[in-house]
Amino acid sequence: MIGRRGLLCAVLVFSFIAGMATAEGATTEEPTPFQVLERVEGIVYGEVRSGGLIPRLGQVEKDLFGRELPGSIAERQQALLNFLEIGTEVQPSMLFKLGVAEWAVAQRIMAQKDAKSRIEALEVQLEGERRPEGALAMRLERLVTLLLPEGVTWSDVNLPARIAFRVRFLDTITPKLAKVGDRVRLELDGTLAVDGNLVAANGCLIFGHVEEVKPPRSFGRASEVKFAFDHLRPLGPHEIPIVLGEEAKKAAETDTAVMAAAGASFFGLVLLGPVGLAGGFLVRGDEKDIPAGTLIYLETSQDTQVKGYPVPEGLKGLLPQPQAETVEASGDAGGVKQ
Repeated sequence: MIGRRGLLCAVLVFSFIAGMATAEGATTEEPTPFQVLERVEGIVYGEVRSGGLIPRLGQVEKDLFGRELPGSIAERQQALLNFLEIGTEVQPSMLFKLGVAEWAVAQRIMAQKDAKSRIEALEVQLEGERRPEGALAMRLERLVTLLLPEGVTWSDVNLPARIAFRVRFLDTITPKLAKVGDRVRLELDGTLAVDGNLVAANGCLIFGHVEEVKPPRSFGRASEVKFAFDHLRPLGPHEIPIVLGEEAKKAAETDTAVMAAAGASFFGLVLLGPVGLAGGFLVRGDEKDIPAGTLIYLETSQDTQVKGYPVPEGLKGLLPQPQAETVEASGDAGGVKQ
């Protein structure tokens, strides 16, 4: 027998199917069915499964909802992406709800991990053991109900430009081995909130790339590696464009942890700032590695409409204490609040 949570989950799934024609995030370049399925499997399992398209699609649906969805392959895949990532105007996506639940428990989200592992980890934290029975969507709804009986909602908020926030490198960067196009991964080290709405939490991912590599040149000029920053991936579906700008530079100069790193191994990158670098940073010569865990500041490059979680009164103490009217951004140590 399907309980009330199971019935609610079924209703939510079908609402995502019904609303997929007007879903946000549509692109003009259509991916292939296998590319869509690989994205879905990456979100749910953290890996691409083997086998044919139809059985793999059916397995994801069964693992998420306990049953296969109706409709064509394209409709079913779009419904999965809507449910997992995009959401509707009134119903947050599964990843948004999962991130809010993790933040409520540990003030950190596990964005590097797959949804299945994250749900299992929450079960252990809240219930003492994994609860493998039942579909993943229903298991998450149970956990959300345990934490937040009023449920998880979201609202549209405007995140202003020039809001500085602290981040850490996830991987060691070796300049002398860098190639154009190499991905640079970082994560948020703190909380980003607007008017009491949680936008991004500790652990949200930030992405950049190697933009240009110049070998050693004539007259003793050293080699150069230019890194650019692309976007912050918050709790919601809208990516936030970012730069290494003047506000980030000012914030770094007041943070002892960041300045200590700059003096020890960061070869003055924070001090270089964005001059002529399109919001990235430049490494000259055969420099040392940038170790994983190195802290720097970045900032929002433009006003951006994002989805935020209206934090209830009982959890407001988890937000950084504001020093201005609208936006708070903090790091775990020496954080800046705008």
